[in-house]
Amino acid sequence: MTYSALNHLVSAAPRPGNRITFRGAGPTESFALEELYAMAGRVAARLRGRGLRRGDRIGIVAANSLEWVLLDLAALRLGVLTAGFEAGKFPPGRDLMERYGLTLLFTDEADAAAPADGVLSTGEARAWAAPAAGHQEGEEELPAVAYGPGDATTLKFTSGSTGRPKGLAATAGSIDSSLRAVQEMFAHGPGDELFVFLPLSLLQQRYWVYSALCFGHDLTVSTYGSAFAALRRARPTVVMGVPAFYELAKRHIEARAARAEAGTADPETVLRDAARGLFGDRIRYLWTGSAPAGTAMPAFFAACGLPVYEGYGMNETCIVSKNHPGAHREGSVGRVVPGKEVLVDADGNISVRSAFPVGLGYSYAEPGSSEQVFAPDGTVRTGDVGYLDEDGFLYITGRADDVVALDNGRNIAVRPIEDRMRLSPAIEECVVFGTGGARLVAVVSAADDVPDEAAITAQVRAANELGARHERISRIIIAPQRFTIAGGLLSSQYKPLRPRIRAAFRAEIESPRAGIAA
Repeated sequence: MTYSALNHLVSAAPRPGNRITFRGAGPTESFALEELYAMAGRVAARLRGRGLRRGDRIGIVAANSLEWVLLDLAALRLGVLTAGFEAGKFPPGRDLMERYGLTLLFTDEADAAAPADGVLSTGEARAWAAPAAGHQEGEEELPAVAYGPGDATTLKFTSGSTGRPKGLAATAGSIDSSLRAVQEMFAHGPGDELFVFLPLSLLQQRYWVYSALCFGHDLTVSTYGSAFAALRRARPTVVMGVPAFYELAKRHIEARAARAEAGTADPETVLRDAARGLFGDRIRYLWTGSAPAGTAMPAFFAACGLPVYEGYGMNETCIVSKNHPGAHREGSVGRVVPGKEVLVDADGNISVRSAFPVGLGYSYAEPGSSEQVFAPDGTVRTGDVGYLDEDGFLYITGRADDVVALDNGRNIAVRPIEDRMRLSPAIEECVVFGTGGARLVAVVSAADDVPDEAAITAQVRAANELGARHERISRIIIAPQRFTIAGGLLSSQYKPLRPRIRAAFRAEIESPRAGIAA
C-alpha cells in the first residue's frame, strides 16, 4: 500500500525530538512537535463541539502564525476543509463566508471579528489550544479520519491575475504524491531545519508543516517582512523562497561584502562570509520556484557556497519537476518527479498529466474557465512553453502569452529580454509589451524607491546589444511606485501580474511620447 503522509499525520502523534518555531514581528515562540499536535487536537475538539463535521469548511484570513497552523491541523484531523485566503485580497466577513460556503471564518483583523456571524478571531484558536483545568490528555477522543486519494482537504486559489481568483479543491492524493517526491529527492530529517516565510494561505507552504510532523525535522515559520531578521537567529538548513526574495538577498549580501574591510581576505571568502552572515552557517540548500530564476542569481549563490535548486509547478498541478542533489542541470527546472508526466506538443506547449490530479476543474470560476485549462482526464494545459532534453530535464522558455506579435509579422518571446533587464541591480522587475506597432516597450519596477534612471537606461542599451535587432526595446516606462502585492501588480508569490501591469500602464505603453527613449 502506498504510504500516505496525510493519513499518518491524522492518526499518530509525531516522534519526539523536533520543534516548530514562530519568528515574526512579535515574540518568538517554540513548541515541540508533539506539543503542537496535542494543541491541534484540542482545537479540533472545540471545532467539533461547535458542530463542524467532515466535509464542512473553515476559512482563514491571517498572517503566518501559530494559530494558522493549529487551525489547519485541527481541520485535517476532522476531515474539515481549510480555505486559506490571502490577507488584503479577501476582506473577511459574511460575504466571504457565503461565497465559499464556510461554516466559520477566522481572521487576525481586529475589526472583522463578529462571533454572532461566524467570524472569529484567530486568537480563539490559541485559547482553545490550552489544556482545560482538570482535563486529562486523551479524555476526548476525536473520530478516526482517513483520506482517500480523491478526497479534498483544502480549497486553494489562483493568483487572480485575470479576474477574481478561481478555486481549486486540492486532493489528498496530490498532496501525498508531492510530499513523497520531495522527501525522496531531499531526505529531510533530523538535523534539518526548514525556513518558511511565504503565506500559509498558499497550500504548498503548509506542506512543510506536514513534512516536519511526518518525517521528523525542525521548522521555523516567519513572514516576508521579518524573514531576514529571523534567518540570522534560526540558522536553518533549508530556505523556501521565490526568486524575488533571493534577488533581494543577493543585494544584501553584495552590500555586506562591499562594507567588509579591504585586504582582510580574498573576494570569494568575503562573499561567502557575507552570505553566512545573512543565512547562517548551516545551509544545506536553497529551494526556489513559482517564477523564473534566470541564470545569474543561482550562479551568484553557488559562488557563495549556497546551492539553489529550481523547480516547476502550478496551483493546478503541484510540483512537476525539481533539480536536486545528484540531478541538477543549470538553466533547467529539473527532472520530472514520479507521478507526473510532461507532454510537449510540436509548438512547445506544455501539458501535465498527474497520477493523482490536484482536481479536475475550478470552483467559483467563469463558465468555460475549467475547460480552457483542464482536459477531461485532468491533464492540465499549463500555458508554458519549453522542452525536455535527452536526459529528461525540463526547460521552460516562456509562456504562450509572453509572445508578442508585432505588426511586421515577427513573434517575439519577451521572457529572455526581461531576464537580461533584471541583471541590473537597479531593476527589480521588468515586463515587456508590444505597442500595437513594431516596437517593444519595457515597464520597469526600480529596485529602489528613487529610481536610478541612468543605470536603468544603460541596462536597456546593454540588453539591446545582446538581442537581435527586432528584439530591441524602444522605450522604458519607469513605474512611479515599485510593484507590490498590496498594489495588485505582484502575485502572492511575487510574480509580476502581466495583464494588470498592462492595464495600469496602458496609456503610457500606447503613447509613443511616453517614457524614456532607449
